[in-house]
This record gives sequence, C-alpha cells and structure tokens, in this order.
Amino acid sequence: MTKKDLNNWTMYHEIHRLNRMGFSIARIARYLVVDPRTITRYLKISEDDFEQRLVVLSQRKKILDTYECFVKEKLSEFPDTSSAQIHDWLKEEHDCFPEVSSRTVYNYVAFIRQKHNIPHLPVTREYFPIAELPYGKQSQADFGEYNMRLQNGKRKKVYFFAMVLSRSRMKFIWFLDRPFTSEAVVGSHEKAFGFFEGIPEIVVYDQDRTIIVDENLGDIILTAIFKQYTKTRNFQLHFCRKSDPQSKGKVENVIQYVKKNFLYNRVYHDIETLNEQAIAWLARTANHLPHNYTKKSPIEEFIVEKEQLRPFIPLTIKNEKKMKEYYVRKNNVIAYKGNFYTLPMGSYQGPGTKVLINCEEGMIFIFNLNKNQICSHPISHEKGKTISNTNHKRDNSHKLQDMLESLVNSFTNKELAKEYLMEIKLQWPRYARGHFQVIQKSLSSVNKNIADKTLEFCHENKIVHGHEFEQVSNVLKDEQLDSTKPQEYIKPLGETCPKDFGHAPQASNIEDYENIINK
Repeated sequence: MTKKDLNNWTMYHEIHRLNRMGFSIARIARYLVVDPRTITRYLKISEDDFEQRLVVLSQRKKILDTYECFVKEKLSEFPDTSSAQIHDWLKEEHDCFPEVSSRTVYNYVAFIRQKHNIPHLPVTREYFPIAELPYGKQSQADFGEYNMRLQNGKRKKVYFFAMVLSRSRMKFIWFLDRPFTSEAVVGSHEKAFGFFEGIPEIVVYDQDRTIIVDENLGDIILTAIFKQYTKTRNFQLHFCRKSDPQSKGKVENVIQYVKKNFLYNRVYHDIETLNEQAIAWLARTANHLPHNYTKKSPIEEFIVEKEQLRPFIPLTIKNEKKMKEYYVRKNNVIAYKGNFYTLPMGSYQGPGTKVLINCEEGMIFIFNLNKNQICSHPISHEKGKTISNTNHKRDNSHKLQDMLESLVNSFTNKELAKEYLMEIKLQWPRYARGHFQVIQKSLSSVNKNIADKTLEFCHENKIVHGHEFEQVSNVLKDEQLDSTKPQEYIKPLGETCPKDFGHAPQASNIEDYENIINK
C-alpha cells in the first residue's frame, strides 16, 4: 500500500467515525478542512467500493509511465537527485518529452521512489570535534545585517561586524547604518582589538568582498586598504572556502545570537544609541553568561586569554584619504552613485569644472580643488533623487552686509537708502538677500535719477518689498521714455488747401435708393 492510499483510507474512516458520532457534514468539513461535497461522496460509498476504487486508481496508466525505467535508473544511481533535476534530464534525453508541469514530474518521482523503495538520501558531511585552541591563538570575524523596527512601524536595515576569540568566546560587535566598505572594515577591526586590548595571532574570515578582490584556487587577492592594514597590524589571515560556513562556526553562532537575542523586537533610534546598547548587552549577557559548550563565562576566560594576546597600540598615524574628482554639471550638481547632490550657486565655472568628494559616516563632503570644503549632504541610499540645500540656490558670493553697502552707493541720498534697506532686512530677515538681489537687478536697467525717485516713492508710501520696488522703477522708466518721445506735427487743413476750406461734402439723395429698391 502506498502512502497516498494510506492517507485516503485514514480520511475515509475518520469521516465515517465523525458521522457515526452525530456530526453534520458541514462541521466534519470544517474540522477536516475538506470540501463538503467530498464528505458527502465518502459517506455514500461502501468500504468495499472504496477499496476497489483505490485499486483502479493505483493501476491507472500515468502520463510518464513511458519513462519509468529512465527515472528509476537515475534515482538508483543518484538517490539525492531532486525532481527538478529529473525533469531537466527527461527533457534533455528525450526530444519528444511532453509538456507537463513540474508538479506532475514531482508526483511521478515520488511514486517511483515508493514503488521501487529508493529513498531520498541527501549528501551529509561528517564532523569531528576540534580540540580547543591555545589562548590568544585565533579569533573569527564575520558580518551580518538585520531589519530593525522603527517607532513609526517601518523598517531600518542595519549592518554589523562581529569578532569572537576562539578560546574564551569573548565577543565584540559593532553596527553601521550603511553597508560596510573596506575603510569601515579596518575601523571595525581597530575597535575590536581595542575592546580586547590585544591582537590574536590568526583571524578567520569568510570570503567577503570588502576584504577580498578575487580568489583563484586558494590564491587570495586582498583589497588595497585591507592589505595595507594587515601589514601594519601583522596578524595572520585564514579564509574559509566558499560556501563553507562550518569552518567558522563560532562566529556564525555569534551572528545568530545577535539577531535572535539582542536585535529581535528591538526598536531602532539611531546608530550611536544602538552601539551603546550593544556594548551594554555584551557586558551583561553575551560575555557574562556561561557559554553553552564550555560551560564557562567568557569574561572570566578572557582574563586568562588577554595575557596571551599581542599588545595593542592604537594607530596614531592616519594616512590621508585620497579624494576622488567629480565633474560639476552646468546646473551646479554632481552625480554620485545614482543621485544628484547640489552645490552653491556659481560653483559651475564652465566645462571641465571639478570638485573633490570624501564620504564618511553616511555623509558626502564636497571640496574644491584646493581642498577647501564647499558643502556636505547626507548620503541617500535611494536612486534617482536630487539631494539639495535651499541655500545653494542663492548667490553666496558676497556677504549680506556687502550687498547692502553696494546698494546704498547706487543712490544719491545714502542715508535714506540705508534706512530703507535696513527696514527691508528687519521685515524680511530670512529673505533679505533675495529682496536685495531683485533691487540690484532693477537698478541695473535704470539711471540714478529714476533710482532716486523710486526710493523716495517707496519710502513715502511704505513699500517694503523688492518686487514692488522693481515695479515702481519700471513705471517711472516708462514715463520718462514717454516724456522724451518726440510728438508728430499735424498740419492744419486750411493752410494746405485754402480753396477747399469751408466746402460742404457732396450728399446723395435718399429718393434715388428708394426708387431702386421698389423697382
């Protein structure tokens, strides 16, 4: 009897048992999660008829029976083969293989396994316990990431670095709110060695892209920054083979421990708070409680291991980070990793204008070629965004006071001009620069006489606005143009044609029109 037949018999007897107990068809259907029509059909059929039905179904010809020998041969030779692989082999070896669903192949493979007793035997790897390493000999490092909850219900992904001393199981973790770079990896190592107050002889790693550029049959090529750091700190590196996390099982357990014990259901506020909470968690839990395998507290074992670590002296010489050059576009922006970041107005000085950028702690810092900082922005992890600063749309080439003094010199009555401009500054403190720019633009198209008249008119009528000042200036400019425009001389008719002066124009007789219409 196949497993499917056994399940059908179990269902049949359970339906009849519940029916004998007095349960309705609807209640049996809800209890067994079966369609009520199925319950009705099972109650109408006798046990002998049901058995005969199962026999007929088992002997029913299957659409893939033609390929039974092929499937049996492959499963016998490779018991761990999946049904998806069998499906691909069938299509590869038989050109006339019919179009069937993957579920059909799965059911048929299961049928062949049961019929010919070919169980699925996954490939297993044998493990042996490893003797404890000497104190100070080795540590293991790895990276993890986790989606934390925010107070508003949304999610925030955080990234963390973990290192554990293999003998004492003393742990260290450090979080970032952005993916790790080679510079951040070096910084995390420094924090870890500072936390342990020493450096182990060997550090075991996975083949992470922030550490390794490429790997060719064991020949590891490190990133330039990490390679320089390992030379400075002089510790040995051991890299696990690809897809072999068991080689660094201690730190793999730490990664899961952090996710399931420390981060689970914790609310994210900011990265500084999270790191403070992590250090406190290490002290009270991860490094305090007895380890499940050694049955010893990591902090107590660390007292012994600390003496075997090589001395740690914080790096005092920090190499100057080389900044990359980026072209400034004509709309005063730079393109960086799929987003646009604005620069102050006037930064673009024609084709070929360049700036230098430096990225640290989630910020992008923009410098001119003399390495003087121009501005900074928070780095966006989205794409196609324009990250701007409203101040960048203003002309900051001159200070506000310089603009005011420049405008005062444009008028004859400098005291009145200063009083008027100061009144604008007081009434519009946040937008004074914009008002001054509009006034400066309007004065560039008029003479000093119109400028003085505009100032007097606005002051007398309490007009304290840049655009209204500009409108008054335009009106006075148009009036001046009208007053200076020469008028055309009109000659009197009597002077040109004296003989026609006083003659009446010829008029038609209305009777002539009436006669034409009445005809």
